[in-house]
Amino acid sequence: EVASCFLEVGDRFLLLHRQDFKSEGNKWGVPAGKVEPGETTEQALLREIQEEIGLELSRERVEFFDTVYVRYPDYDFVYHMFRAPFDQEPEIALNPGEHKDFRWASTPEALVMNLVRDEAACIRLLYGE
Repeated sequence: EVASCFLEVGDRFLLLHRQDFKSEGNKWGVPAGKVEPGETTEQALLREIQEEIGLELSRERVEFFDTVYVRYPDYDFVYHMFRAPFDQEPEIALNPGEHKDFRWASTPEALVMNLVRDEAACIRLLYGE
């Protein structure tokens, strides 16, 4: 299981540029990570956001959107999507072991980027085209 979050400011959301050596390396995606044993999806999400971008969010700050089932050639997984709206861009402190850059992008901008597998489908599900 994976928990992800679309951090939103106006019509833009945060995308992270994955390090080359990571799975789906050198591609862009929203903050996300695996749910560890004993964690709820919300706990995993808040932990991953803290680890990846140094942002501490409360459970009340994030809103569940949907769960989708993803099939890759080698494995399948459950993907939980959340969103967190902000009035202004929060301060982002990238973990260099995970990501090499970040960008706030609109849906049209994001859909032409080199996204992790199936991220475009999730963006369309949440925001349309």
